[in-house]
Amino acid sequence: MPELPEVQTTVNGINEHLIGLTVTDIWTDYKSSFHAGADNIKNPTYFAYLKKEIIGARIVQASRRGKNVLIQLSCGATLLIHMKMTGHIMHGVYRKLPRKDSQGETWRPAEHASEALRDPFNRFIHFVLTFSNGTHMVLSDMRRFAKVTLVKDSDLAISPHLTTHGPEPLDPTFTLSGYKKAIQRKPHGPIKLVLMNHEIISGIGNIYSDEILWCTGIHPLEKVVNIPSSKWPALFRATQETLRHGIDFGGDSMSDYRNIKGERGAFQNKHNAYRKTGTLCGKRGCHGIIVRIKMGGRSAHFCDTHQTIV
Repeated sequence: MPELPEVQTTVNGINEHLIGLTVTDIWTDYKSSFHAGADNIKNPTYFAYLKKEIIGARIVQASRRGKNVLIQLSCGATLLIHMKMTGHIMHGVYRKLPRKDSQGETWRPAEHASEALRDPFNRFIHFVLTFSNGTHMVLSDMRRFAKVTLVKDSDLAISPHLTTHGPEPLDPTFTLSGYKKAIQRKPHGPIKLVLMNHEIISGIGNIYSDEILWCTGIHPLEKVVNIPSSKWPALFRATQETLRHGIDFGGDSMSDYRNIKGERGAFQNKHNAYRKTGTLCGKRGCHGIIVRIKMGGRSAHFCDTHQTIV
């Protein structure tokens, strides 16, 4: 699942390429009886409402809350997109074509599109905005888990899609004290799972929690209450630095994520722990091995030597 750095990379791309564009059409093939009555575009009735609301609106700016992309529109509402497990947003010129199985339609990059947009990982297009300049913003979502909804700007602060989120770890006002207070809400929780809990801290998932804990020498199973006071400044610093590095390298594309141009990020080349099972630990002076365990239905990767339980 795209985490904070991938979502922020997408937001940066939208702000660079889409500001001022006017929506002239909207398309989706998301449709599910499971979502009947829901306020997302998998409910056809809601999609019809959303389409009516945003056609003719301009892109004003994009921002992020946790793992949600927020695209503010000139109609006084914000398009909220959560990319979930395998989603990513791209921008280019596309063509709508009949599916080979004759079951509906599909979208493919125009003939002159970049090689990146033609990446096979980018072909699972289920949501399209068409703009007045002939370009498109598309959502590729292989597993079809993504969420798209519309929130009035006046309701953003109280939207149930956003109100459960904890503090933003890269907010300039976020301090060590606030970080400790947030995480210590789950004193007996294993630190990895607490870091990944979006109600505690927003935007951290499997990849970056592994990397943060590797940097600070804390075992993923360590209970929050047992983390020594001397470790907290390093843990806070590693959280912010690791997330910023993820943004600097354009996100992590070990799996499906691609940026708005359809290109891979590079943070996967900087991993110290995540999916490095069986390799020598890269920490200077450490002779450990990266191991993998299952916890809370997720995988944790860590060094068996310098990451220890107190």
